Amino acid sequence: MRLVSMAANVPGPVAVSRLVAGGASAVKIEAPWGDQLAVICPAWYAELHAGVRVERLDLKTPPGIAALKALLRDSDVFLASHRPSALERLGLDAGSLVREFPALRHVNIVGDTMDPESPGHDLTYQARAGLLGHGAAALPLTLLADMMGAERAHAAVLSVMHKPRGSSVVVGLYDALRDVAAPLYHGLTAVGGHLGGGNPAYGIYAAREGAIAVAALEPHFRARLYESLGLPDGADPSAVFATRTAIEWEAWAAERDLPLAAVRNSGS
Repeated sequence: MRLVSMAANVPGPVAVSRLVAGGASAVKIEAPWGDQLAVICPAWYAELHAGVRVERLDLKTPPGIAALKALLRDSDVFLASHRPSALERLGLDAGSLVREFPALRHVNIVGDTMDPESPGHDLTYQARAGLLGHGAAALPLTLLADMMGAERAHAAVLSVMHKPRGSSVVVGLYDALRDVAAPLYHGLTAVGGHLGGGNPAYGIYAAREGAIAVAALEPHFRARLYESLGLPDGADPSAVFATRTAIEWEAWAAERDLPLAAVRNSGS
């Protein structure tokens, strides 16, 4: 597969990195000032662009567009991550390209397929999906929409190769979160829900040092947990968990084949 991408930031590069690992050849087109991921996270940028040829072109100029189209002429798939109107202004939308390159397949990553012109990023998509708490401490520990969108973009490129030449696919980042947030929308992980604090055998507890995540969800795990703790079924185990360190509880659980893990911080 010969791929040309002008998808910057996270979703596109992650998808392209996976495609290159699978044997695709890829050229990444960046603006003259580059991809901001290279500035804010150079190590990850380098990892994602290993094996990818990077060219910087000014697509607002005729020479820049001509250089890009010369690359597209011999490519199988064009991957973008732009609002439809931006691609149309450049003559790089699916309709325009298929007239010039009938064999070229087109994949575009947008924020939301229902409103592809609306601006946004991972943080705003998670906020809309109800996946954030409140305050600065609620900033997410991963780029959930971006990473889920990257998986869908990777799958879309593979899928479009099995469709007729000239086919196009649109991938939405917020669309991916709609599916991810289904447990919340159905009340399963909402506050007080069965997996949202309403089940004492499934939760996070403070230990003497650190904290532990307990997931004794199935009946046999739950029964074994309470029996091993010496507590009646359904009792609050907080006081018992406070008597040992998180690492000690993890070892204790491993001996009893119980789903329990010490909570590591992001640097662990």
